[in-house]
Amino acid sequence: MTIQTIAGIAIPDSALVREATDFIREAEDDLLFDHSRRVYLFGALRGQRSGLQPDLELLYVGAMFHDLGLTERYRTSELRFEVDGANAAQDFLLQHGVDPAAARTVWLSIALHTTPGVPQHLDPEVALVNAGVETDVIGLGRDELSPDAIAAVTAAHPRPDFKKRILSAFNDGMKHRPDTTFGTMNDDVLAHFDPGFQRTDFVDLIETNSWPE
Repeated sequence: MTIQTIAGIAIPDSALVREATDFIREAEDDLLFDHSRRVYLFGALRGQRSGLQPDLELLYVGAMFHDLGLTERYRTSELRFEVDGANAAQDFLLQHGVDPAAARTVWLSIALHTTPGVPQHLDPEVALVNAGVETDVIGLGRDELSPDAIAAVTAAHPRPDFKKRILSAFNDGMKHRPDTTFGTMNDDVLAHFDPGFQRTDFVDLIETNSWPE
């Protein structure tokens, strides 16, 4: 049995991982699939540097499902796209006999992957899905990784015109449910594509709510 490794990071050779890969490969285009694999690899690499020891199967599933809520099949709800992906991953894991507590950890890793300042204080899988996303999307932690590791990851999963294409994917997955971006960085995406986008103002909510004072 040959275990695939990329940049020294093993892709777990288990039925769960193979079925998760097949599930996401069928649901996502190359943009999101390759991004999700890079999130796993960069998250695991950053975990090595920080001394975190995640369950690699759970980290893999969290990384692979984290943007599923942006896809055409899964973006029909009025939930945050992160929650759509988290729900799908939790259902997948429970259907495959994974312990509910472990499935909940994966749920959190996906639901919180765009929430800065919180994931790093939770389980390693939650912290490292977020870390992988940070590295691949906004470059945080990239300078901590060796050029050889980065080259190996991007050779296996290229990122042609990634910045522009991932922004378009974010917009496509959220523009029909703009209220779900309140309180997150996602409203920046909608404002970028739609100059008429009206952000919900938290201060306004406080000052104009029904309390009489």
